[in-house]
Amino acid sequence: MSVNDRIRHAWNAFTTNKDPTERYRTNQGAPTSYRPDRQRYYVGSEKSIVISIYNQLALDVSAIDIRHVKVDANNRYTGDIKSGLNNALSVEANIDQTGLALIQDIAMSLFDEGVVAVVPVDTTIDPTVSTAYEINTLRVGKIVEWYPTAVTVRLYNEKTGLKDDVTLPKSMVAIIENPMFAVMNEPNSMLKRLINKLQLLDAVDEQSSSGKLDLIVQLPYIVKTPARQAQADERRKNIEMQLSGSKYGIAYIDGTEKVTQLNRPAENNLMAQVTYLTAVVYNQLGLTESIFNGTADEPTMLNYFNRSIIPIVKAITTEFDRKFITKTARTQGQAVRYFRDPFKYVPVSQVAELGDKLTRNAILSSNDMRAIIGYKPSTDPKAEALSNKNLNQNETAEPTQQKTIEGSTTNEI
Repeated sequence: MSVNDRIRHAWNAFTTNKDPTERYRTNQGAPTSYRPDRQRYYVGSEKSIVISIYNQLALDVSAIDIRHVKVDANNRYTGDIKSGLNNALSVEANIDQTGLALIQDIAMSLFDEGVVAVVPVDTTIDPTVSTAYEINTLRVGKIVEWYPTAVTVRLYNEKTGLKDDVTLPKSMVAIIENPMFAVMNEPNSMLKRLINKLQLLDAVDEQSSSGKLDLIVQLPYIVKTPARQAQADERRKNIEMQLSGSKYGIAYIDGTEKVTQLNRPAENNLMAQVTYLTAVVYNQLGLTESIFNGTADEPTMLNYFNRSIIPIVKAITTEFDRKFITKTARTQGQAVRYFRDPFKYVPVSQVAELGDKLTRNAILSSNDMRAIIGYKPSTDPKAEALSNKNLNQNETAEPTQQKTIEGSTTNEI
């Protein structure tokens, strides 16, 4: 392209458009000051320690790769499939979310609501007519009504910017239930009890820090008669006006009057109950304090992933495999699988030893190991071979054949 063509076709969002927002004001849906497709959480959980638990679990769930893959007759992974489903799970789920954000959204919604629906919004063919369709976009929605063969899902509509209720058959909607529903989502579960106790504790803290003085002023006369009560009310109002009107909150009283302050910290067992319930919830979810602060050792992390993360990931992948992969495709070797990086939590000091063992036993090639540690692949053909590099390999020698001649043995090259 010539210089004149580049100047003529150049475009800048600020200088080319006199009013950059003009083109987006019509037929673009309702504008909002916040992101309308973002999940809103259960009342009380967003202000407590519970939301940090949700976030930690969701981050670890989204860290595991979920792909549309090809498997062999023994159900072993042979390669990825370039499909719309794989693109939605790994690159772009919809116009607002990446594949990573979609998995995190599924996990967060699952923890908060117990059951969520993942809907293929854009497909190549109408799913109600044929199952041979390609998925282009996916979105997470809340199930608001249940029917024998269908569900009504509250789903964000990117065309209007609003959430609409759509009724869809269960056969085309991935309905995922939280494997830890009894612990996290039952009305009387430990997590819900912890949320309620935290709400009570917040209410007590808010009341104690509301700015009230909680004073009792003892007057030098009896206030049982109506006249004395009116006089006492007048005295109280006078002290209130002194405190509110003073720059430093100073007031005076008569020498015969006595002030008693009541806003002493009230002793209750709410904090002890919160501490107990937090420990119980951590144990039931397979969490420890070391997992949150990043000091957990390898056995602790292994136990955490096996007890807490893998069941959630399996619930997602098995439902995707059931709803988004047809029976014909499954017989052809298509599946949805999850893959966890085994080197993610391995210290650097152990990477070299593991790399030597894996390449020596022909499990990984040298280029596979270089890709794991972030190095570019080598152009040496030996780097692609599955062989033991520690053994001397004579590449120029040709295989020999033993030949027996009249009882003697000779080597023929």
